[in-house]
Amino acid sequence: MTQRSKLKVAVAQIETALGDIEANKKKHLEYIAEARAQGVDLLVFPELSLTGYSVGPRAVELAIPRHHAILDELAAASGPMWTTLGFVEEGVAAQFHNSSITLHQGRIAFIHRKLNLATYGNLEEDKHFAEGRYVETFALENTPWHAGNMVCADLWNPALVHLAALHGATLLMVPIASAVDAVSGEFSNPDGWRLATEFYAMIYGMPLIVANLAVMEGELKFWGGSRVLDAHGQTLAQAGESEEMIVAELDYEAVKRARYQLPTVRDSNLDLIHREIARLSWQIGIPPESRKL
Repeated sequence: MTQRSKLKVAVAQIETALGDIEANKKKHLEYIAEARAQGVDLLVFPELSLTGYSVGPRAVELAIPRHHAILDELAAASGPMWTTLGFVEEGVAAQFHNSSITLHQGRIAFIHRKLNLATYGNLEEDKHFAEGRYVETFALENTPWHAGNMVCADLWNPALVHLAALHGATLLMVPIASAVDAVSGEFSNPDGWRLATEFYAMIYGMPLIVANLAVMEGELKFWGGSRVLDAHGQTLAQAGESEEMIVAELDYEAVKRARYQLPTVRDSNLDLIHREIARLSWQIGIPPESRKL
C-alpha cells in the first residue's frame, strides 16, 4: 500500500469554559466536525482543553478516566481523523495527571502524561498533578509519519524533545496553555515560545503543531498565537489572539530533505550521552538504583 506523504493538520485555538466539561465537549465536537469537513488528517487542541487550565484543587472533581463516555463520544466523532485534546486524567492508584490524548477511529491511539510540571512564577502544577514517566511516540497509520507529544513545559526541557526525536518523532504536537504573565513581567511568553519552537523545528527537521488557549481565566490572559511550523522552522500558519482554527499541510519529503541537510538525529551520540549521565550521577553521589530518568 502506498503511504500518503502529505498530511493536512489543524489547530483548534479555543476559548474554554473553566471547569465546564460539558460545554467544552460541545465546542470540541463543533471543531472536530469543521476539521473533518475540511479534510483535516490531524487536529490538535490546547492543553487541558476539556477543563480549562486553572483547575487548581478542582482537578479531583474534574478528573475522568481515559475510557470515559465523553472521550468515547469524541473518539467516535473524530472518525478517521486523529484528534488530540487535553484533560485531567484519573490514572492508576487515584493519581491525577495533566494528560493529552489522541483519538482515532473510535479508539485511543495514544496518551501522554505531562512530564515537566510547571511550578514557577504564577504556576503550581505539582500541587495538583502527578508527573508522567515516559517519552513515547506513535505511528500515524498508512502514512510515514511518527508523532510525539510535548505538553507545554515539557518543551522547555531540551532533553525531552531530544528523546522524542530519537524515539522516532517526525512531527511534534505541542498543546500549551501559555498566559502572558505566567512566568514574570520580565519574561515574554510569546517571544519565548516563538524562539523555542523555531529552534526545535529547525534543529531536528521536525514540524511542530503548537496549540494554545485564547481566553481570560481570572488575571491570566492566554494569548493564543497557535502556529504550525515546517521542518525548517518556518511558520506555515499562525492564529491571532482570539478563538479560531488554523490549517496547514505538511510534507514528509520536506522532513527527509531537512534531516539530510542537518542530520541532528543521525549524529546523536547515545553512547556518549549515556556515559556522561552515569558519570555525572556518580560525581554527585546518586546511587544507580535511585537515578531518576
